[in-house]
Amino acid sequence: MNEERMTIHERYKYLRMMQKRYQEAGKKERGELLTEMEAITYLHRKSLVRLMNGLVVRKKREKQRGREYGYELDQALGIISRSMDHPCAERLQPNLGWMADQLVEHKELRITAQVREQLDRVSVPTIQRRLSRMKIDRKLPRRRPEEANRWRREVPARRIAWDEKEPGHFEVDLVHHCGISASGQYVHTLQMVDVATGWSERVAVLGRSYLAMQDGFERILVRLPIPVKEIHPDNGSEFFNDHIKAFWFGVSPQLHWSRSRPWQKNDNRFIEQKNDTLVRAYLGYRRLDTVAHTNLLNRLYDLMWVFHNFFQPVMRLEEKIMVATPDKPHHVIRHFDLARTPFDRLLETDVLDEKTREYYLSLRKQTNPLHLRENIYTLIHKLLDMPVADEKQIQSVHATLKMWDSELLLPLSLDPHIDTLFDRIYSFRKEISIQ
Repeated sequence: MNEERMTIHERYKYLRMMQKRYQEAGKKERGELLTEMEAITYLHRKSLVRLMNGLVVRKKREKQRGREYGYELDQALGIISRSMDHPCAERLQPNLGWMADQLVEHKELRITAQVREQLDRVSVPTIQRRLSRMKIDRKLPRRRPEEANRWRREVPARRIAWDEKEPGHFEVDLVHHCGISASGQYVHTLQMVDVATGWSERVAVLGRSYLAMQDGFERILVRLPIPVKEIHPDNGSEFFNDHIKAFWFGVSPQLHWSRSRPWQKNDNRFIEQKNDTLVRAYLGYRRLDTVAHTNLLNRLYDLMWVFHNFFQPVMRLEEKIMVATPDKPHHVIRHFDLARTPFDRLLETDVLDEKTREYYLSLRKQTNPLHLRENIYTLIHKLLDMPVADEKQIQSVHATLKMWDSELLLPLSLDPHIDTLFDRIYSFRKEISIQ
């Protein structure tokens, strides 16, 4: 129970608080208060009476204690501390004795029997005080661990303007499909959204290793109809590491990087909206953590790529007007333009080459959007019915990489028109990747 007792300062503070009650109380109440203070402070009753009737302050010691330890102990402590690379006093104190004997054995220290005995009983606070007065040499040079994302410090934190007109400025984010537990390896959705047109790209990756992330970016780049001019992710290490840096600068040395401010999700407001409407709305928060989940989800995202980029109109903010009223001093009125699909917005920019333009026009013309939607929901139901990973089964990330060849995918018995659509998409991917 000693560790639960009050310190001297706490005891005097408590007694000063009790003194007023004691002086205003009657005889019987004073006795009860003394009993209470005796139980709390462990002071003698007569001592408490004297304190209650006098000044409750700690008096200075009239006669100072003599010096117990001399210069020889300080010298021994300094040598022992230096030989152990200056650990804290709590680590040093239990090991002073045997370390002194070790140093004496190697003729690094000379001590008397009295100093040797003092080393066995010196306290931790005394060691702290004495070592703090010494001028000790520096510790062994230890490098501070460098920030893993040191490249991130060079990337400016900003927001892509809401009225950006030029296609190619992409917000990037990663959606976790871990369920209620983030333990182990699980599937992520890597998503890119063009601010100017609303064109969106999604791929599924198993884990966040640089191999998985690079493969995800390669899948997107193969079918992306416009060049990437800016990448704007959050501050995650999956985006800011030497491997991803080398990959992207190999793709485009002139690529501009920016990032959102930490803990400011609105800096990525366009993709955060798409995370909700194009990922969570379809898949919810269920755990996906197998190779089969990853490959099937990528087939689903292939269909969604066609459905949302070619058949789903999006509205874009046209202007913002600040209107100050007594009730709403910072009220903002937003005007949106006419709803058009991302593909139609892309056609208006004249950034597509003639071959890509004709291919995508033909793709949309030959695609039945109703069949496409039905097959999207067929894949969703099939995906959500699949079991999660068995603890004894190892999931290989390599089995999910470079899986855009139709002959490598498992048959799903989809609508024949949709299977043909897959073949056309994969063929066009191969064709433009060769070029």
